[in-house]
Amino acid sequence: MKAEEVYVGILRMEGTNCEQEMYESFKRVGASPEMVHIKQLEGRAPSEERRTLEDYHIIMIPGGFSAGDYIRAGAIFAARMKASLGKDLKRFVEDGRLIGGVCNGFQILVELGLLPGIGETITERPQAALITNDSGVFECRPTLVKHTAGPKSAFTHLIPQDKVLQIPVAHAEGKFVVESDSILDEMLQNEQIAFRYVNRDGDYAGYPWNPNGSILNIAGITNPTGNVFGMMPHPERVFFRYNHATWPREGLPQEEGDGAAIFLSAVEYIRKKF
Repeated sequence: MKAEEVYVGILRMEGTNCEQEMYESFKRVGASPEMVHIKQLEGRAPSEERRTLEDYHIIMIPGGFSAGDYIRAGAIFAARMKASLGKDLKRFVEDGRLIGGVCNGFQILVELGLLPGIGETITERPQAALITNDSGVFECRPTLVKHTAGPKSAFTHLIPQDKVLQIPVAHAEGKFVVESDSILDEMLQNEQIAFRYVNRDGDYAGYPWNPNGSILNIAGITNPTGNVFGMMPHPERVFFRYNHATWPREGLPQEEGDGAAIFLSAVEYIRKKF
């Protein structure tokens, strides 16, 4: 399969943002992305604009404030997806296709029960949550994250183990917590923790290196099979080196930034699988 034959649906609804940056990131690695509103997947659009999940190899949920983040961040979008697309989403994941979410998208995948996905493809109720930052404020700045995922991680398999990346965050509710110690134990056993916040020496540290207080400094996770992925930092915002806070000192404005490897990994995974 050629890269241009990898079809990516950038899912959106009222309140999402960063979908254009995500679209451009997949376009830059050679894939064929398309913006798709949830109404198009629900069949509530003119016939020529309707889509199904099977039209895509990858579904990405961008950041933002879907439905105004009323109730909880991502809760309304997740409930809507589960009610109208639940069975299709389950089949999509079990077929080995990819679903990813960034920031609000990560919150939505957790609310849906697709992440961490312990025991079932989609759990009946959330096993984790992304709650208010310990700082009590909206954190919008660069962070450093270490790649810690196992080899099954479709979105990060091209990133060397323990490599530290500079990827920015922009969230008020990014503190990752789990329902129970047993859930966390299974996540560790399954190598589901994809990224962890670190300091400039690559060591796990508290605030401000960990911008939200997440347990174990968790910045991103996968499901047990590695084909569902969510992270709070925004890789689409550092596709190029000149988007890094440190680029003037590095003098490498035209080179790929640290976020590019995530999009490359996803497309390469699909190319080999399909």
